[in-house]
Amino acid sequence: MSKPSLWRGVIPAITTPFAADGSVDHAFLARHARQLIDDGCTGIVALGSLGEAATLSFDEKVAIMHTLVEAVGARAPVIPGIAALSTDEGVRLARAAKAAGCAGLMVLPPYVYSTDWREMGAHMSVVIGATDLPCMLYNNPVAYKTDFTPEQIGALAGKHPNVQAVKESSGDVRRFAALKSLLGERLELLVGMDDAIVEGIAMGATGWIAGLVNAYPRESVRLFEQARDGGYAAAAELYAWFLPLLRLDTVPKFVQLIKLTQQEVDMGNERVRAPRLALEGAEREDALRIIRHANANRPAH
Repeated sequence: MSKPSLWRGVIPAITTPFAADGSVDHAFLARHARQLIDDGCTGIVALGSLGEAATLSFDEKVAIMHTLVEAVGARAPVIPGIAALSTDEGVRLARAAKAAGCAGLMVLPPYVYSTDWREMGAHMSVVIGATDLPCMLYNNPVAYKTDFTPEQIGALAGKHPNVQAVKESSGDVRRFAALKSLLGERLELLVGMDDAIVEGIAMGATGWIAGLVNAYPRESVRLFEQARDGGYAAAAELYAWFLPLLRLDTVPKFVQLIKLTQQEVDMGNERVRAPRLALEGAEREDALRIIRHANANRPAH
C-alpha cells in the first residue's frame, strides 16, 4: 500500500502557552506553530502530554484545534491528541477534531483508568471508529499504565483501515523490530521519546513526535535528516550536543523543563497550569545549567 506523508518528518508535540491570567494564549500558539512549520517541521501534534491536555477543558481543547488549523492547516497537518477520562468524551473530541478541519488523530488510552486489553482495546477501537480520520496509536505505558503489545497494535490495525501509524514510547527500541516483523510496512513507526530518535530511525522509524523542538526546531529537523539520510555517523556530532537537552523530555517534570527551555531561547514562557508549578531552587538551577551550556555551544545554523 502507498504510504501517506502525514506521519513523516519532525512533528512537534506543541506546548500549550498560557497567558498571565492562566488562560490559553491563542495568539502566541498560532505564531509558535507557524514558526515551527517555517523551520522545517512537517505537522503539529496538539493536546498531548506535553500540551498539558489533562488540565484543559473540552472547550479549551476544541478552541486550540481551531486556532492551529487556522494558523497552519493549509500548510501542514494538525493532529490533536484524543485522550479523555471516558470513552464518550474521547468520541466527542475525535468528532470535534474532524469538524475543526484536523487532518488526523493521535489516539491515547484513557487517563487514570487502565486495566486489561479487553477494556483498553475496546476504548481505542470505539474512538478510532468515531471518524474516518487517519489515526496514530500512542503507546506510552510509563505515562498511561497501559502497554499495547505489537500483537494488540496489529489487531487494531487489522480492524481499522484508518489506523496508519504508531507512536512508540515504551522506551524499548526492540518494539520497532517487533512491529516491523509482525506488520511489515502496514504502519508508519514514529519515535515518541526525544532521546531515542537516532536509535528509532535506525530501527525504521519515519517520524518523530518531538518535544525539545519547541525550543530548537532547526536543530531538531537537522538531526532527524542527518540520522535518516546518513545514520548515526552522520548525526553523531549534533546528537552529542543535543542529548543533554533531549533527556529533559523523558523525566516527570518534562513539561516544566521544556517550557523553561523555550523561555531561555525566547520561544515561549515557562507558565504551566496547576497542579504543575514552575521549577524553582536547585532543580531550576540544575536545568538552567544544562540549557545555558547547550546554548553557549549551540551549533551554527
